[in-house]
Amino acid sequence: MTNIFTSEKLLPVHKRFDLIFQKGKGVYLYTEKSKYLDFGAGIAVNALGHCHKKMVKAITKQAKKMWHVSNIYNTSELNNYAEKLVKASDFADYVFFCNSGAESIECAIKMIRRHFYVKNQRQKYRIITFTGAFHGRTMATISAASKQKYLEGFEPKLEGFDNVEFGNIEAVKNAINEHTAGILIEPIQGEEGIRVSDKNFIKNLRKLCDEHDLLLAFDEVQCGMGRTGKLFAHQFYETKPDIVSTAKAIAGGFPLGACLATKNSASGMTTGVHGTTYGGNPLAMAVANAVLEEMLKKDFLKTVQEIGIFLKNELIKIQKKFPNAIDEIRGEGLMLGIKINAKIDNGIVVKKFIDNYLLTIPAGENVIRILPPLIITKKHVNEAISKIEKSFNELK
Repeated sequence: MTNIFTSEKLLPVHKRFDLIFQKGKGVYLYTEKSKYLDFGAGIAVNALGHCHKKMVKAITKQAKKMWHVSNIYNTSELNNYAEKLVKASDFADYVFFCNSGAESIECAIKMIRRHFYVKNQRQKYRIITFTGAFHGRTMATISAASKQKYLEGFEPKLEGFDNVEFGNIEAVKNAINEHTAGILIEPIQGEEGIRVSDKNFIKNLRKLCDEHDLLLAFDEVQCGMGRTGKLFAHQFYETKPDIVSTAKAIAGGFPLGACLATKNSASGMTTGVHGTTYGGNPLAMAVANAVLEEMLKKDFLKTVQEIGIFLKNELIKIQKKFPNAIDEIRGEGLMLGIKINAKIDNGIVVKKFIDNYLLTIPAGENVIRILPPLIITKKHVNEAISKIEKSFNELK
């Protein structure tokens, strides 16, 4: 049932809070009457905050030049950004641009299967995935995640995925057989409640892939593009994958996804086997280039790491003040989670934060995601902590 703030003409698949935002600036969003500190960043999307001057300048300049030509032609914006992003990835030889995270995962799934098809190993098509994963809302991505919540009413799910326990290397070993083609993992699970993989687990996945001739694909849609304090999450894990899918923060709010890959893993992706109409359009490339340039500035990512540590420590102090309400503070960089005690619904806490003009994101395992713009300062952290403490005092 829609609320008075939501048009009845919208397909009712989203549950929206009773807020209508009019504008955003920096780390704040504004309704007609109120100002909110945004520590959700559009679910880890607005990495540079709202209306960042460099992004506004880039899209305004490009909008006056050219919006769309399709991928049957070249543009300098496409070629230049592709070169920069691939170089910054530290592992890839190629990149495919699309419009969303789900599309970037679709590309990864197709790439894994196609790789072995062209090697005449057509028996290898299955992909190992993990409990708690969220890879998107298409049929392939909900099938890959195998979560009943998202499969209900859309079954039968697509064949070819073996879902095993997150973080359990023995379960992965037991799932590998002659049909296994690859492993797809969210190294830090966002939707499920900021569940962080152990570094040794990720390194062992790489070893298994090397031993069994499998492709390792990272879903960095949420945890990539600066969230961990590294540009890519695989850099945080000091492990080179074969494929990385990313989106969300890549263009700071302009719809864009990317699938990066090594030459070997992409060996089957030849002319005509995959494509996109809008992906890599000049507008998206111009904005994404502005975001990447900002993230690659000296000390940008170092500051994300430092502010992330500061914020996490301040949240731990809050946890100690309210041990009956908060079970755990988890996460890395500026991808953090407050695990709320099972006696309290996290949705109630999120709503109380909103009452105190702080925006956060609910997640699985009764967790509240803290995903602020990467440009926050200690002043913003202190402001958020004050609002969080006030909220828990009121909930008592």
